[in-house]
Amino acid sequence: MKFIENNPVQQLYIPNNVPRFRPRTRGNYDHHLNHVYAEAFGFCLTMDIFIPRQLSNNLGIVDVVSGAWHADRIRLNEHIGLGLIDSLCERGYTVFAVSPGSVEKFTGSEMVSHIHAAIRHVRVHADQFGILPRPLGLVGASAGGHLAALAAMSASAGNPANRNPYKRCATAVEALGLFFPPTDLLNYGGKPFNFKRSVGLPVETLLFHDTVDNHTSDEVYAQSESLSPARIKVPENMPPLYLMHATEDEVVPFQQSELYAAHLKNAGIPVTFTPHHGKGHPWPKIHNDIEKLTDWFDVQLLGG
Repeated sequence: MKFIENNPVQQLYIPNNVPRFRPRTRGNYDHHLNHVYAEAFGFCLTMDIFIPRQLSNNLGIVDVVSGAWHADRIRLNEHIGLGLIDSLCERGYTVFAVSPGSVEKFTGSEMVSHIHAAIRHVRVHADQFGILPRPLGLVGASAGGHLAALAAMSASAGNPANRNPYKRCATAVEALGLFFPPTDLLNYGGKPFNFKRSVGLPVETLLFHDTVDNHTSDEVYAQSESLSPARIKVPENMPPLYLMHATEDEVVPFQQSELYAAHLKNAGIPVTFTPHHGKGHPWPKIHNDIEKLTDWFDVQLLGG
């Protein structure tokens, strides 16, 4: 595989209200940009691959890159700047930073299916990436955390007899790490989620391609429920969860993680819930919590 450093393709249609910065990194990985993992309606779906320069542990982590249900290099730079990818690569993990698409083109349900496609792609080509097909970790922050949770809760077993190698692959993961995810669109800090402006950007096509205005209240309720991890039945193959959230988060209510943690605990799923006391989405010293998450992945995926 040929690696391309610091040479992304041109970014078009960048929102004016999104900060632009070049992230600092500890430089402990080789970075392969814009690797195509699937196609959808003529669009190439891509991931960036970060391969540790030092000794690999032969395991992979899928990082769902999405902010306000928009995925682009700006959101990826935020992940890099926070130190998430540095921390994971320093421990030997290969990180697959997946763009599931954005609400301008895809609904939430479609973006979840794209994450499943990315997991299948990683497993089918595991030998090329220098990792084992499983165990596999999954991580996401904010809207990426919401989509990652939905992907973990809707994983399929795969069909070993299928001729298509992708359809033979299971999409279940062995560990799930989330930062401040929305989890209940019907009880979002005590009221229904506002698809017009709740997260600073309109996300009107998260439920339907033709926006909520063209659907009845019952249809909106049902679709919102289906995209609420805290309301979905917990599957038998649900992985253990590590969850982090600031108690005074002004973007995604802390209550969202409280609801999700309780939902999984009631189903008998191991949950490690680490609240950060104060404000932040994210908070200034989140790198300390990222190191704790990496420690947790070591325990879940490496056994210690």
